[in-house]
Amino acid sequence: MGSLEEERTTVGWAARDSSGILSPYTYSLRSTGPEDVYIKVLNCGICHSDLHQIKNELGQSNYPMVAGHEVVGEVLEVGSDVTKFKVGDLVGVGLLVGCCRNCSPCKTENEQYCNKKIWSYNDTYSDGKPTQGGFAKALVADQKFVVKVPEGMEPEQVAPLLCAGVTIYSPLRHFGLDVSGLRGGILGLGGVGHMGVKIAKAMGHHITVISSSDKKKKEALEHIGADEYLVSSDATQMQEAMDSLDYIIDTIPVFHPLEPYLSLLKLDGKLILMGVINTPLQFVSPLVMLGRKTITGSFVGSMKEMEEMLEFCKEKELKSMIEVVKMDYINEAFERLEKNDVRYRFVVDVAGSNLDQ
Repeated sequence: MGSLEEERTTVGWAARDSSGILSPYTYSLRSTGPEDVYIKVLNCGICHSDLHQIKNELGQSNYPMVAGHEVVGEVLEVGSDVTKFKVGDLVGVGLLVGCCRNCSPCKTENEQYCNKKIWSYNDTYSDGKPTQGGFAKALVADQKFVVKVPEGMEPEQVAPLLCAGVTIYSPLRHFGLDVSGLRGGILGLGGVGHMGVKIAKAMGHHITVISSSDKKKKEALEHIGADEYLVSSDATQMQEAMDSLDYIIDTIPVFHPLEPYLSLLKLDGKLILMGVINTPLQFVSPLVMLGRKTITGSFVGSMKEMEEMLEFCKEKELKSMIEVVKMDYINEAFERLEKNDVRYRFVVDVAGSNLDQ
């Protein structure tokens, strides 16, 4: 296949404008170096943030854009200084592919908070080449931002864990919420939310799913394993649930009021924001002050946490609930995702798709 340092081309499915419609796109992979890993993409999950990006809903999109940041693939070649991986390894790549390595976050293994982090797509490498994501046949990544998939885990199941899974795992670990006996709430039962139920339950928590209607009640209680289900539009239920939760993980990716959920928290309770929302959120300060409550946020997780999370999910035999599709269905998948018509994560079978048409 030639030297790893040679520039290669590949085919991905790219959005060309804010319509968000994806179609085949041939492009060059970035110049590769001694610490890089050349990966054949097997599967790639579809995240709600991909939808934001391909449609320029955050106002920062650059086109053509090959999205996808829940990437599982097979190592085809490694650079001369790569020590973590070998040809044939099953690996994952998440939302980041670079950082400065010198700032405080980088030096404390919190590289996801580096101000010079490089996103896996819709960004540029230090050499000026645009980054492109996992809706493609292949990609090149620095070994620091590649994680080995534990033996026995299925590639299509692993894909959502590389974003949704670590996004839940990281704040539970960081805020000391990874102990048993806590009462937690999961606000929103989508791709991130359903993994929140599974991971928090595996940590020994009593979990309440909070949703605006009861249409997901049976799924939440019988299929995903939640302990309780709270309808936020039911004033009586919300009143009865006041001061009952140690934390709430808020996964809703659209504007919503925070006050109803702050009232559910106990003294020192935490509302952890995870949905990417492009409009300001509002709350009245007494709801925070009169319970010493915290409104905070968390962003994916570090590479160390990603490794821990994969081992945790393997040990606890946790699986995401997925619908596997081919690349030629990806535009329909995004349409369905926008309507919340997926239970609970689309995963593209990239290797099994014909990307050229």
